[in-house]
Amino acid sequence: MLPRWPRGPLPCGRRRGQELKQQVDSLLSESRLKGALEASKKRDIYQRCIQLKQAINENKNTLQKLKKADEPTPVGNYHQKKEEEHSLLDKLTHQLQELAMSISRENITEIGALTEREEDDDSAEGNEEEDNDDEEESKESGGEEEETQEEEKQENESHQQATSKEYTAVGNFTAQQAGDLTFKKGEMLLIIEKKPDGWWMAKNAKGNKGLVPITYLEPYHKEEGQESSEEGSEEDVDVGDEIAEELEVTRRTGSHWSAVRKALSEQINTVDALTTMGAIPTGFRPSTLFQLLEEGNQFRASYFLQPELTPSQLAFRDLMWDAKTGTIRARPSHVSLILTLWNCKMIPLPGMSIQVLSRHVRLCLFDGNKVLSNIHTVRATWQPKKPRTWTFSPQVTGILPCLLDGDCFLRSNSLSPDLGILFELGISYIRNSTGERGELSCGWVFLKLFDASGIPIPAKTYELFLNGGTPYEKGVEVDHSVSRRAHGSVFHQMMMMRRQPQLLVKLRSLHRRSRNILSLLPEIFIGSMCCIHLLIFYRQILGDVLLKGRMSMQSADFISNPVLATFPTLLEQPDVMDALRSSWAEKENTLKRSEKRDGEFLKAVFLLVYHDCVVPLLHSTLLPPFRWAEEETESARWKVIADFLKQNQENKGALQALLSPDGVHSPFDISELTYDFLGEIRKKAV
Repeated sequence: MLPRWPRGPLPCGRRRGQELKQQVDSLLSESRLKGALEASKKRDIYQRCIQLKQAINENKNTLQKLKKADEPTPVGNYHQKKEEEHSLLDKLTHQLQELAMSISRENITEIGALTEREEDDDSAEGNEEEDNDDEEESKESGGEEEETQEEEKQENESHQQATSKEYTAVGNFTAQQAGDLTFKKGEMLLIIEKKPDGWWMAKNAKGNKGLVPITYLEPYHKEEGQESSEEGSEEDVDVGDEIAEELEVTRRTGSHWSAVRKALSEQINTVDALTTMGAIPTGFRPSTLFQLLEEGNQFRASYFLQPELTPSQLAFRDLMWDAKTGTIRARPSHVSLILTLWNCKMIPLPGMSIQVLSRHVRLCLFDGNKVLSNIHTVRATWQPKKPRTWTFSPQVTGILPCLLDGDCFLRSNSLSPDLGILFELGISYIRNSTGERGELSCGWVFLKLFDASGIPIPAKTYELFLNGGTPYEKGVEVDHSVSRRAHGSVFHQMMMMRRQPQLLVKLRSLHRRSRNILSLLPEIFIGSMCCIHLLIFYRQILGDVLLKGRMSMQSADFISNPVLATFPTLLEQPDVMDALRSSWAEKENTLKRSEKRDGEFLKAVFLLVYHDCVVPLLHSTLLPPFRWAEEETESARWKVIADFLKQNQENKGALQALLSPDGVHSPFDISELTYDFLGEIRKKAV
């Protein structure tokens, strides 16, 4: 028997916590005693895990709302006891997650074995049926075939009409407020009304009615293979078109929806498992922009940095020579601005079953249908005291790493009236149980750069509320526990809006000098402001080599130039870019004022610094390959880079380090140092 507890909100909550602990302990002991459980017992234990987890979450929410003033009698060490109770509930949640994940893995292996057997049996029966059908079809006449085709079309149309309102739940959902309908995974729901805010009116088998989120539903009768999946995807896109409010998205041939759908289909099992166990909020999805980056180099900065050829391939469209100034010609663009990422607030925290490796924001130009620029990534920092707040551009000693720089420039020549900036908040994670890595989107928001009349939006600070799902889904909330559909008083609605996940961004107007600098960059590009002077050097060297120094403009021979050949790779290796920034800053401090005004002299000095710093690092065997969001690899790379820069500073150059027997460098082919503006080498490699 439990000892008698004094009456009060906190003692009652602690007593409830002890009761939950006893239930969890008994469930764990039951699962350990019976090693080979039957399928029904496994399902029963799994359902009890879900029920206990919901009860623990309710107790957590109750404890979180408690205050010391609510106690009828004084309670000693109130805050300490409250924290102890929270830690106990977190521990119980982690135990239930591990138990449920182990059961789900066993079920997946058993189901996989059964499905293989069923497929073998079905294929054998299918072959026999096909042979019989072929014999029968050969005896039928052409008129009978036309009649049967018409009958099949009528049956299919009537079947689609009958099942168009029937949906199956793909996950468990608990009502968040009055008017919502609670359902479990696999339950059949009849859709009564489709509303444009992403919440549909549905009725379950018991006759209960309520609002349900469309992200938990999929059309019924999905066993017809690829045809049914394609019909379902088209229906989902139609739903997205109906509920689009900001962008009025329509599917066109240039859309990236196929890549997004591929990413969702490949990672949906993992995300569903994490969502069901409460490891991530229901609005989290596989990262859309990360998937596009993995598709190829067409969305990377190195691709957009290259000069674009005209259709005749005899001249460059965005790189022209100005004979008067002796440098490349400035080209203004339709959109040219600077933005600053301030912070992200109220971002939901993932559960204990995954470890977050990186928090970041990815941004690109977007027209509501497709990505129009490179995808730029800015890594965020956070404090343990405020884990829900992400910040950018932290105060550091020395130079600020370009990966953490929240000041970004943006250029575009697109004339689309729906042009805007797409922000996607993401995390890189690793699952503690399986070691699987992945990328999740914690929310997205679209900032349209022009109003309905085509006037640019003003330069000011914007407080943007995040949406859940992918940019091709509408009406999805990041966290259903903090719904925007708040009812009640105005004060209550204001408090709910303050709890919404949001991104704070500032658009800055350009002064004359900034506009002139940005006009030397490619017409479509997004990058970090801390690297803009290095990008200008690269563009000027491009102009010298491709325009000024070419004997014949019709020559398409390869150009031996290590700087032009290797500089684009630095955009994918930010730590080497930081090494170049540091070396150039030290060298620039030693120059005189007259030397800084001489553009040709600065380019010559930059080439020397580049050959002393970047080229040896890129071919060093001590430098591990760059891997995103791997702390050990990043630390090892930065140690090698720091040691190399220190030796260069002591020896006043890299020559001694290159000639030293201790320095080992990987061999390279001459094509690696050859600039190929037509892309012939890359085509042959592919």
